[in-house]
Amino acid sequence: MIDKKTIQGIIEKEIENTDLYLVETKVSSNNTISVMIDSLAGVPISTCIELSRAIEGQLDREIEDFELQVSSAGIGQTFQVIQQYHKNIGKEVEVLTTDGNKFNGKLLVVGENEIEVEIEELVKVEGKKKKQLITKTLKLNFEQIKSTKDIITF
Repeated sequence: MIDKKTIQGIIEKEIENTDLYLVETKVSSNNTISVMIDSLAGVPISTCIELSRAIEGQLDREIEDFELQVSSAGIGQTFQVIQQYHKNIGKEVEVLTTDGNKFNGKLLVVGENEIEVEIEELVKVEGKKKKQLITKTLKLNFEQIKSTKDIITF
């Protein structure tokens, strides 16, 4: 079986000195290699093809056969690395907390251990019959977050 660390080493070497970063690497028991990359500017298909060829060129099919898939992180997929949070500052995100709460809001700040999300919430205001829409900022530690993904709005 092909070693995941070997694949990650090849990728790290290939994307060094670029704006690309590795999101995820998987190697299945039947040697299907899945690589997901991203960058702050997005990733064109030509970059995925170039990286695929570079990885394939450093592996020997005579020793071990494999299937290789290189893709960019897609819209609506959960964030895997902190760079994805930085990429989405100022954009709408959906955050699911470990205690089961779900929040939609604008990602404002990404810190070392936490994020800040601006959310809007309907709240009963004393003296008013209707609930009022208020904006507040939530601070969440990464330990409190089960998943985060970007939201596309039109």
